[in-house]
Amino acid sequence: MIPKLGNMHGSEITARDVSDALKPIWRTKHPTAEKAIQRTRIVLRSAKRMGFPTDPDVVDSAQEILGIVNHVVEHSAHVPWLDIPDLYSNLPNTVAGACNRWLILTGTRMMAGRGARVPEVADDVWTVPADRMKGKEGLVADFRVPLSEPAMEIVERAREFGQDHIFPSLRGHGPITDAAVEKCLRQMKVGGTPHGFRTSFRTWAQDMGVSFDVAEAVLSHTVGNKVTRAYARSDLLDQRRIVMDAWARFVTGQETVQLQRDGNVIPMQPH
Repeated sequence: MIPKLGNMHGSEITARDVSDALKPIWRTKHPTAEKAIQRTRIVLRSAKRMGFPTDPDVVDSAQEILGIVNHVVEHSAHVPWLDIPDLYSNLPNTVAGACNRWLILTGTRMMAGRGARVPEVADDVWTVPADRMKGKEGLVADFRVPLSEPAMEIVERAREFGQDHIFPSLRGHGPITDAAVEKCLRQMKVGGTPHGFRTSFRTWAQDMGVSFDVAEAVLSHTVGNKVTRAYARSDLLDQRRIVMDAWARFVTGQETVQLQRDGNVIPMQPH
């Protein structure tokens, strides 16, 4: 719900109230405004179904008052995959540096990655709880991530120190913050974001000829329609393990690649 409307009775809210509250950010911060208006619609619609005298239609009217915005989606800045090994080797030996290495190696989102806990790792598989996965509540499940040797080294280091969170907050409570992980990259002036590592991995996978389904499974993306997913229930863990091991070898400099003049990529053997 929009904060400016928080103290109003649902029956009092008009289209003008909603549009006036969102007008300051409707064009300058449109994605935020869109989320606010969607949640306002959900609140008013739910209240009406529960018998309260609210009118969800005021939200649609408010959108008409605010007008159409031709918003261009800006994707997260990412480091080109060819530059990832240099970045990886130059990350500082800090909690934030280790967390960025983990995000590179696992291809997971920030919320899942920075919140990783030692008890979530069994053998070489890290199980991310559903509540840290992106998606609608009740429609997402736990997600298994195969861990490469460099990723397991990070886990073992946390175990040696008796940590619960693999990347603990400097304040000693809970995991490291998004801001701390992002600040690490800003200080290095690499021009990318932690979320952008997923793009770095995905373009590497595409250039290496990795199966579309396997590459998308690494990123926990949904592939296919409901009928397809009803029958194809494998999470492709074994196939993902092979890909993530190859990615880790590249990231850590154990294997290099060479670009031909026509742009084709030739995998090179370790020196």
